[in-house]
Amino acid sequence: MAMTLDTHLVQQAEPTAAAAPSRRLRRFARPALGLLLPVGLALAWEIIVWLGWSNGRLVPPPTKVFATVMELARSGELTRHIMATLTRVAAGFGLGVIAGTLFGAISGYWGLARRLLDPTVQALRAIPSIAWVPLFILWLGIFETSKIALIAVGVFFPVYLGVMGAILSVDRKIVEVGRTFRLSGPAMIRRILLPAVLPAYVVSLRVGLGLGWMFVVAAEFMGASEGLGYLLIDGQQLGKPAQILAAIVIFAILGKTTDWLIEIASTPLLRWQDAFGRSGGGT
Repeated sequence: MAMTLDTHLVQQAEPTAAAAPSRRLRRFARPALGLLLPVGLALAWEIIVWLGWSNGRLVPPPTKVFATVMELARSGELTRHIMATLTRVAAGFGLGVIAGTLFGAISGYWGLARRLLDPTVQALRAIPSIAWVPLFILWLGIFETSKIALIAVGVFFPVYLGVMGAILSVDRKIVEVGRTFRLSGPAMIRRILLPAVLPAYVVSLRVGLGLGWMFVVAAEFMGASEGLGYLLIDGQQLGKPAQILAAIVIFAILGKTTDWLIEIASTPLLRWQDAFGRSGGGT
């Protein structure tokens, strides 16, 4: 009887041990799968230019773009421009998230505030980002304050909408359960509203971050002497398409990296979700 039990346990353990390397392989394979499309397109364009089917003057091949990046890195310019842009995005993102979360929570939780604030916010949201540039320069000057303010405006609107919409979409039955158990206001927020709002809030943060990276380009058009947006303008004025593409590629890498960091940071907070993607249906 004991030997039969031991044999049964060993047979159960063998598939588990065999599945562990398979799970690790899938964890590393999924990010690599996302590189197939951009790397494949880059290789295809490199081959097209190498075969002479295009001169690569207006759209340089990846090797030339990589050489430009390395040249900027050796001179120290690349680090300076990246740090300037990252600092602006971080400051603008932080301010936009704080303001968007605060006003979104007030508008979502308090009906009177929503009726007062939301029409104005929705009207301001329709204003193009470039339209804010001359006004911010007039109010705040041409230096860092106006650039950070412009990025914060871009981040504010998706965070505000995400928080307000998530609060308004909380299931009324769950709230009624909380009231039945006579939860106080802070306890209702902590135990019911916050878990219900968190998934949509993370999505709004990611959307806001994406807009922050878009708005930083407009911000760095405002007389910046450093930053990736400055590299774009400099490349256009001096006729350097490789430098323009290098700046665009670095924007894409930094944007994806920061989005990935938000995703990783939020994963422990969303482990309770029994969602479609987590069950394997989205794979």
